[in-house]
Amino acid sequence: MEAERSRSQVVPMRRLALLLGGLAMFGPFSIDTIFPAFPAIGAELGADKLAMQQTISIYLVAYALMSVVHGPLSDAIGRRKVILGGLAVFAIASAGCALATDFGTLLAFRTLQGLSAGVGLIVGRAVIRDVLHGDDAQRLMSQVSMIFGIAPAIAPIIGGWLLGWSHWPMIFWFLVAWALALLAATWWGLPETHPAAERLVPEPSRLLRDYWGIFANPRFQRLAAAGTFNFGALFLYIASAPAFVLDLLRLDEKSFAWFFVPMIGGMMLGAWTSGRIAGKVAGVSQVRAGFACCGVAMVANLGYYALVAEPSVPWAVMPMALNSFGIALVFPILTLAILDMYPRQRGSASSLQAFTGLVINALIAGVLSPMVSGSGIALAIGAALFAFAAWAFWRWELHASG
Repeated sequence: MEAERSRSQVVPMRRLALLLGGLAMFGPFSIDTIFPAFPAIGAELGADKLAMQQTISIYLVAYALMSVVHGPLSDAIGRRKVILGGLAVFAIASAGCALATDFGTLLAFRTLQGLSAGVGLIVGRAVIRDVLHGDDAQRLMSQVSMIFGIAPAIAPIIGGWLLGWSHWPMIFWFLVAWALALLAATWWGLPETHPAAERLVPEPSRLLRDYWGIFANPRFQRLAAAGTFNFGALFLYIASAPAFVLDLLRLDEKSFAWFFVPMIGGMMLGAWTSGRIAGKVAGVSQVRAGFACCGVAMVANLGYYALVAEPSVPWAVMPMALNSFGIALVFPILTLAILDMYPRQRGSASSLQAFTGLVINALIAGVLSPMVSGSGIALAIGAALFAFAAWAFWRWELHASG
């Protein structure tokens, strides 16, 4: 505890929250900024809607595969080096996407983007737990979540503006600039929070044993599944955003804000609420309230599509705003519970939690979303099933630990 307090004193919390929030944002930026450009990219590179969907799924698969490396690598060589290296690779990959002249090249550099994009979110979680504990860690996690939540709301808006101002490669040049700005900010503003004395020897055999020990832990499985499926209800809509906004809501490429702003507004409000009630409301009670919000949102969503033949704004997007509010209440409690299970392996625990979620998200984007995104009621049913599964795993955890 003394070591944690001393480390937190050398890192101003407001600066740390802004920096970690910015680092977490460039992953969502990579997904959402290009949504408005899907038709233009597909037309120029000869890719249909299904092929363009793979620019999301291949990114997420690469993100998931590399996520199991980011955390343990930061446990072994330090958080700062891993973040700086990931940002440099991401900038190169984004430049490659901007210069792509065929769809295969675009997919190759999207893969490289995915391999590097996880450092901000995954290693950033470990940084939070390096410097703070308990309610203070929850407050910082919530502040980072608020900043992070801005990304999915403004990314497609920025993408639409850039597309209206220039050609689609300008979106990827924007990502290059964002990565370089974060690299400079990290270089000057983030000290090393994981001292050499606490680092683990990077032995592959030990890493595999550690991963197996974490993954085989039934409590980790329950907590990770609850968080993954809870966010999966929302991510199904995020992955289906082009079809949902352009085809179902019949809006244009500059109207993605109708979907993303209410959704992210709910998430930011939930993150703010989580920070405000930290230390005042028990974590279990907060999670229960979050799942209650998600349940009400799913019922409202299903009811809306049962009554309305053609969805329209704002009513079609309001249930997802409430759902994202509930998710933001649940997320910090589940994440900190997982990290606190492994105080010397926080990077590995964060990586494996991220890997679990990313694998499911990749399946949602590449398999489930193309199957259900053409129908509003199918999307609503899919989201409701994910939310119910998340709640069931949480109830299982309460019963097992109770």
